[in-house]
Amino acid sequence: MMKLLFKRPDGSFVAEINGLPYHVEVGSDLHGEAQEAAKKLGEALKFEPIPAVPEPTVADYENAIQAHVDQTARTKQFRDGVTLSSYAASTNPQWVAEAQAFISWRDAVWGYAYAEFARVQAGQREQPTISEVLSELPAITWPEV
Repeated sequence: MMKLLFKRPDGSFVAEINGLPYHVEVGSDLHGEAQEAAKKLGEALKFEPIPAVPEPTVADYENAIQAHVDQTARTKQFRDGVTLSSYAASTNPQWVAEAQAFISWRDAVWGYAYAEFARVQAGQREQPTISEVLSELPAITWPEV
């Protein structure tokens, strides 16, 4: 026995058959039966609710910010942020200047991020999307050497 639970925008249905969940696809042997049942239910048969997208976790934000930091280092042909930071003691003046600018910027990025995380946890700010956080981060200013 088929019990319709929801309809979907693509014309398929979510049903329960013999107590088990079932997706009745368009063109399947059961689709005609499901359409007839849907006609009988009329407006009582609702569309399947869209599942809520889980809010990002702290780890999601940290990973996105770290990827941004590493990508910024790559714009100067360094493998990642750790590699670029290691050039702070280089004998090459350009690399030293880039590393120092990068380290200052990286610290400002993480300082801002953690301050905003604290504001969210204190209820002083709504939880932003990852894209919003990334767009708010300070921009780097590279030295001219």
